[in-house]
Amino acid sequence: MMGDGSRGARYLGAIAIVATVLLAAAPSIAQPVDIPETWGGDFWSRPRLTGSWGGWRDELGKKGVVLDVDLLLTPQSNFSGGVHTDGVFWGNAEYTLNVDTDKLGLWPGGFFKFSGLSSFGDGIFGDVGALVPVNTAAIVPEPNDETSALMNATFAQFLSTKFGLLVGKIDTLDSAQGAFTGNYRTQFMNTGLILPMSLALVPISAYGGGIIALPWEGAVLTALALDPNGTPTENDLDDAFDGGATVVASAKVAVEPFGLAGHQSATGMWSNKGRVSLVQDPSNVLTSIAKERFPLLGDPGPILSRILERFFPNLLVPTQPANRESDTWAFTYGFEQYLWQPEGDPKRGIGLFFNFGITDGNPNPIKYSYAMGIVGNGVVPGRRDDTFGVGWARTEFSDKLVPLLRQNLNIGLDREDAVEIFYNVALTSWLNVTLDLQVIDQALSKKLRGSGANLNEMDTAVVGGLRTYIRF
Repeated sequence: MMGDGSRGARYLGAIAIVATVLLAAAPSIAQPVDIPETWGGDFWSRPRLTGSWGGWRDELGKKGVVLDVDLLLTPQSNFSGGVHTDGVFWGNAEYTLNVDTDKLGLWPGGFFKFSGLSSFGDGIFGDVGALVPVNTAAIVPEPNDETSALMNATFAQFLSTKFGLLVGKIDTLDSAQGAFTGNYRTQFMNTGLILPMSLALVPISAYGGGIIALPWEGAVLTALALDPNGTPTENDLDDAFDGGATVVASAKVAVEPFGLAGHQSATGMWSNKGRVSLVQDPSNVLTSIAKERFPLLGDPGPILSRILERFFPNLLVPTQPANRESDTWAFTYGFEQYLWQPEGDPKRGIGLFFNFGITDGNPNPIKYSYAMGIVGNGVVPGRRDDTFGVGWARTEFSDKLVPLLRQNLNIGLDREDAVEIFYNVALTSWLNVTLDLQVIDQALSKKLRGSGANLNEMDTAVVGGLRTYIRF
């Protein structure tokens, strides 16, 4: 066991060096937490519902210890189209602990972060028939599964004001938050508008490590090496990196054209984990779509598997080993840019965001991803903390993904489009309520109907939601 661990450590170090050379990074993951002067105040103005806990919370904050418990409720209804018209209720409870070792009087530059998540309710994925989740909250810890998991357990140590190291179990889903997108608690709900779908093979939560560089003000470079088999519910270190490694590297740079806040970012992903190829003998087609998980997709395997079971049952048993691919890659570029801001306020205004991603298309089931939209932060008169957004996302699937179904059943699977509109009302500092509406043109153009072998056209889905976010 000790030999395996040492070999894994050497392998992780080698990958981290490669990532450093790539000069990339996921957006900043280890930063000091903002701490208000007091967690107290009157019921409507306090930062958290439960206040300062008799002053104890304020004292902890001064020592760099911040404990948060949050509740996210996301009821949604499929009003028309899709597979079924129905309403469901999903919820997440989240627990986060941040520790600043300098403020705690231990040593400078150290930051611990732990976060856990529990989910409950029913997801809406099966009703909508979309392959890209219409509710990002419902894919964690596991898609449509009531469970609890450790999402993040990291330690970051800054060796100087410009360079630091990060190690632990890393929550990659929460690492891409920006001014306009990336936060499924208060911004868009559709995963295609939260982050690039071209990064579908990046694990949501996994063991790993890497570097954080801040070469100049407004620039963040990070490079991470992750266990490609990591999941939120997997906490065993013994098998970490046994199946290879996933390197995620990106750069995020602040820009201010005409004095307006914005940033540009680029992210690259490469993994040498062996995966089932999308190019298969027809007799092995089920293996290629159901045996591999794509972390950022809802749960496409069972959807396509049921169609195969109905129409091609003789193909369910592979006659030979499945073809495999030895590596995969993806690249994304994006920006967020304010187009108008009130003078002297860098966090308010109206802005535009855009993202484009490309992959190898095999074994990644997604070839291209696009997202763009307009967001307003604090611009509604009398509603300084309200936000709103209108966005469009397109996910183009690889033409190598189950061509048998495309050719014989005319079932689509070319691309999926989503349009989302949201208005987030900040009722207090600790309570946000969001009205959300999505129109989904699904990649699957047909659905199974009844107990017979009937495929019917699937109409565009219209999904409404009322999201509530409470910070205790």
